[in-house]
Amino acid sequence: MQTETPLPSRDNQWNRIASTDAFKDLMAAKARFIIPATLFFMIYYFALPVLVGYAPEFMQRPVIGPLNIAYVFALSQFFMAWIIAALYVRAANRFDKMADRLLGKEKK
Repeated sequence: MQTETPLPSRDNQWNRIASTDAFKDLMAAKARFIIPATLFFMIYYFALPVLVGYAPEFMQRPVIGPLNIAYVFALSQFFMAWIIAALYVRAANRFDKMADRLLGKEKK
């Protein structure tokens, strides 16, 4: 009678992968992008209501015709969200390559 070698449990697989330097590098790379990008966007997002509340004269200055700084700032938030999303897609491609190398699935 031949006994089969049991497969490692998912917990063991996870612990083995999570303890590698490559995994730690991947998590550090993600944190280096995600934390500053999130902080930047949150500050940028909440700057509009803060400035409208505390610097209304500045925000009411006309820029082009009836558009004032507050309107331009509000519209710029859409573009900023798209820019951050595009930067994240680019960074996520790097993260995916790092994960593939970690799992031994690197494409040649």
